[in-house]
Amino acid sequence: MNQQQQLEDLETRVAFQEDTLDKMSTEMAQQGVEIERLTRIVKVLHQQLKQVAPDQNSAPDEESPPPHY
Repeated sequence: MNQQQQLEDLETRVAFQEDTLDKMSTEMAQQGVEIERLTRIVKVLHQQLKQVAPDQNSAPDEESPPPHY
């Protein structure tokens, strides 16, 4: 393999790696946006749950045992 062929091979690899990095970067940015969206949804659902059933959010230690104990 001559130097010209080696150089072309390296250029091809670098181009492929750059493309892969660009795709990964785009995907990570989209995942970041999705995580933020899901975090907001969880917060809203948590607030709604507190409003609907405030008694249900107590710690298990604070609850009395069921009557059959």
